[in-house]
Amino acid sequence: MKIKYETPIVEMQGDEMTRVIWDMIKDILIDPYVEINTEYYDLGLKNRDLTDDKVTYEAAEAIKRYGVGVKCATITPNAQRVEEYSLKAMWPSPNGTIRAALDGTVFRAPIMVKGITPYIPSWTKPITIARHAYGDVYKNSELAVNGNADCYITVKYEDGNVEEKKIASIDGRGIIQGIHNLDKSIYSFARSCFNYALDSALDVWFGAKDTISKTYDHRFKDIFWEVFEKEYKDKFDASGIKYEYSLIDDSVARVIRSNGGFIWALKNYDGDVMSDMVATAYGSLAMMTSVLVSPDGKYEYEAAHGTVTRHYYKYLNGEQTSTNPVATIFAWTGALRRRGITENNKKLIAFSDKLEKASVKTIESGIMTGDLAAIFKRKDVDVKKVNTKDFLTKVSGLLK
Repeated sequence: MKIKYETPIVEMQGDEMTRVIWDMIKDILIDPYVEINTEYYDLGLKNRDLTDDKVTYEAAEAIKRYGVGVKCATITPNAQRVEEYSLKAMWPSPNGTIRAALDGTVFRAPIMVKGITPYIPSWTKPITIARHAYGDVYKNSELAVNGNADCYITVKYEDGNVEEKKIASIDGRGIIQGIHNLDKSIYSFARSCFNYALDSALDVWFGAKDTISKTYDHRFKDIFWEVFEKEYKDKFDASGIKYEYSLIDDSVARVIRSNGGFIWALKNYDGDVMSDMVATAYGSLAMMTSVLVSPDGKYEYEAAHGTVTRHYYKYLNGEQTSTNPVATIFAWTGALRRRGITENNKKLIAFSDKLEKASVKTIESGIMTGDLAAIFKRKDVDVKKVNTKDFLTKVSGLLK
């Protein structure tokens, strides 16, 4: 008898190879055991173009209504993709749109497997990246300067007052960029990090560059400290965890020398770069969990990697592919577990736990996709590289 739950999960299907794997995971690992109840949105690039990207905003609003979403990897088009897909426009990142709508924080952590040693051997515990999900270069304004010019930042207030500051005098040709952030969003970021730390019993390290960015980054530093001192210090003391701020360059050095086991809070772009670095250092981008958490407790789970374009072209040519589906499996288990928690559905929570364990045990038994076979090192286990479908079938066998 299949496990049931009441409130729909927002399902957002994406692009290319991950779109294909999405259906495989549902057919092989979820549908046989769970009566899937979702509100479906097609965030594939063709449908985003057909709807003028309205479907992405509709999906974000649905997450606000239902509280839990699960998202497939999607394409953020560049000029080459616009031509390839004959798009009307260079549509923005769906992840960026959803993050801005929910005003959430992205938490990413590696999936640890016996036999895959991080490239930094001292990292014996997961490092969770907490990435601010608003502003910075993802909401920038930029201009190409095509001649001698003086460039300024100008702020016009509602009361008519104007503030202006010179950026630079450009001699000839150059480029300028303006970025922004909001106090409201930074407060939400800080609270999300501290709440997540309390839930997971982990220290928080926050890194920025306030010595150089004496206004922008310093505002982040000040707000984090204010929120911690006023709202969380006593709770952290009672839980035996700590909050620390350091310059991001110092922070990077400390992280490399650490054993892991903490939350590393970073601004939007910093978090984007460092989460890829951490994922790769632990072994594979396809072995990374990712969840967007809003300040009011809405959750959106996704795979942290891209759409695996190279494998998709092989798939279209009828070739077998060995694409790692683990991050997408964990996106589904994260969403199902969260729905189970919201409805006190112990069977659904237990199923999510078992599916994650079965996925890890399958790899630890020596059966894995090609990316992991190249880095798996255990003398007591014979490695067998399999295609994606066969890997999912082996996981299902363990579930049964």
